[in-house]
Amino acid sequence: MMEKNAKIYVAGHRGMVGSAIVRELNRQGYTNIITRTHKELDLCRQDAVEAFFAEEKPEYVFLAAARVGGIEANQSALADFMYDNMILEMNVIHSAWKNGCRKLEFLGSSCIYPRMAPQPMPESCLLTGELEKTNEAYALAKISGLKYCEFLNRQYGTDYISVMPTNLYGPNDNYHPTHSHVLPALIRRFHEAKEEGRGSVTCWGDGSPLREFLYVDDLANLCVFLMNNYSGNETVNAGTGKELTIKALTEMVAKVVGYEGEILWDTAKPGGTPRKLLDVSKSARLGWTYRTELEDGIRLAYEDFLNNPMRAER
Repeated sequence: MMEKNAKIYVAGHRGMVGSAIVRELNRQGYTNIITRTHKELDLCRQDAVEAFFAEEKPEYVFLAAARVGGIEANQSALADFMYDNMILEMNVIHSAWKNGCRKLEFLGSSCIYPRMAPQPMPESCLLTGELEKTNEAYALAKISGLKYCEFLNRQYGTDYISVMPTNLYGPNDNYHPTHSHVLPALIRRFHEAKEEGRGSVTCWGDGSPLREFLYVDDLANLCVFLMNNYSGNETVNAGTGKELTIKALTEMVAKVVGYEGEILWDTAKPGGTPRKLLDVSKSARLGWTYRTELEDGIRLAYEDFLNNPMRAER
């Protein structure tokens, strides 16, 4: 168990996941959380990361920093996504080990699993088939990070764990017009359509792919829970175990935002993997389950979007 005054480093604290982990640690009474902005510490710079760890020597590390984006961003910057994520995570994990970090938790993504994995996807299906091409570069980097944690455990007896979240949403999300994920992109699109009085909104694909969504504060709660209650080489899936079609999601977002126009579909555009549901029986066996239902979570996310006009611009 992490002591309440233990030195805890949250990498990526300004992102959606990292900021939620900081909120959760504060909520649970942890008092010694250290963070660095990208300007203060570029995690892609090995020398800078080594100097930071040598000076601060954090006892626990949550590695939530990553370069992220939706289908379009991933496809247009394959090399950048692979390089930045690979370098960043290797620097942090290696420096944590070199400086005697007691426990590290690496955050991956459900895109690490094969495109045609059994559904729902158990942790054990990792590396049993081909990856989804649209985010292969990101997935390869994430697989490398979790495998490096596993190999350190095996070779050096460290206690480094990893968690694989499903699609996330919530406060501090990225609402960029082309570089955001599906749910925040829909929130922005329907909000703007409502503001401009547009009669219809066109969405990518045919709306048939099935997706699972986890509210980011629920993930943060699981991250702290695992840090205190789980050790092992295999990753742990983080999700709700529930799914819905993109079409149903789109209608739910329109309802929350209050958009009453028509929803059209551009079937010439890709929709991504047909189905991506995580098997969450492992986290359930450990004694954890999600709290926030999707419509309630979307309402909270939309509130966050409205209250943070600057965030909508980035």
